[in-house]
Amino acid sequence: MPPRQAGCNRCAALFAFHTCCMAATPRCTWPNCISLRQGCLLLRALAFGYGGATPACSLVGHKKKADFMAETLKVGVIGAGHFGRFHALKVRHVARETLVGLFDPDNKRAALVAKEAGCPVMQDVDTLLAACDAVVVAAPAEFHFELAVQALRAGKHVLVEKPIAATLEQADFLVTLAHESGLVCQVGHLLRYSAEHDAITQRITRPLYIEATRIAPYKPRGTDVSVILDLMIHDLDLVLAIVDSPIAQVDALGAAVSSAHEDIANARVRFENGCVATITASRISLKTERRMRLFSEEGYLSADFVKRELTMIGRDRGLPLPGTGGFRREHITWKEHDSLMAEHEAFVAACLDGAPVVVDANAGRRALAAALAVADGIAESRRRMELSGLIQAE
Repeated sequence: MPPRQAGCNRCAALFAFHTCCMAATPRCTWPNCISLRQGCLLLRALAFGYGGATPACSLVGHKKKADFMAETLKVGVIGAGHFGRFHALKVRHVARETLVGLFDPDNKRAALVAKEAGCPVMQDVDTLLAACDAVVVAAPAEFHFELAVQALRAGKHVLVEKPIAATLEQADFLVTLAHESGLVCQVGHLLRYSAEHDAITQRITRPLYIEATRIAPYKPRGTDVSVILDLMIHDLDLVLAIVDSPIAQVDALGAAVSSAHEDIANARVRFENGCVATITASRISLKTERRMRLFSEEGYLSADFVKRELTMIGRDRGLPLPGTGGFRREHITWKEHDSLMAEHEAFVAACLDGAPVVVDANAGRRALAAALAVADGIAESRRRMELSGLIQAE
């Protein structure tokens, strides 16, 4: 057999000619290309192109999939706000990522961020998509779904900020679209890339009770959505990943104080495996606190995401020291850990190397479902209090 030609050079499988194109049923062995295997059928026409021109795959998601052997991922950023700026500046320092442009309908803001990031301002989303392999969607939450769909349909990998969408129907559509296109759809739940997350999951595997608090002083940014979708969703996603069990029941309370949406919320989430999590979020507090406490058979763990420290008290499995009561105490601090850098590195690995997507569209959908369940719980609690006369109907 002559040396293999590049063949479908957009397929990260690096398929073997005899298995993908000569077999009775052509197949792609690349895990992220499962939905594209039928798209590889046309590659059986390699008989006419095997010794000459590289045949092209006409399947949109396949054709646009980043070349497995590509050295860099050309990235565009949609949104020049708070997070869009962070993403644009970060791409400059990520190995194998190149920032090709930025778009924001606010031309003045876009120009300022683009100058700082050293990239051109694109005139519209279509122009940006034409220049890149992947996009970061860092626009306001109400536009996440629309922009992610536009990018995926254009054959681009997507890193979309949380929440993935506004409704479960939209999230389901993105899950299906990402799967059928074979493209990466990663959701920006940043805590999954934190040193604290890694330390927690390494030490606690069977949590019985979790208490999470995320409070901060008021800032106008983010008030286009409730505190549930703005702040609490971070802890909901982290708790879902740690507990790894379906939600059985959600009870919640909340109130809108300074905006049109809930500014403070408290939820009690019970899981099917018996674990219970109490999660509090506020954006109208006098101080900033981001803390999580976990109780399990393995011990007690407290993680402070502001001070960057973790304390664990657990049973000493070795020879206990006198006066310790058979318990050991572990204290860890982190001076530096760039979670956004880790998030981008994971995105590049998923796009170029086919690495598993840490927070994929399914994970984003689960976090959104939990957040919407909290919102429903607040509405139900308010309805019950109105019926009982405890509060006046709005």
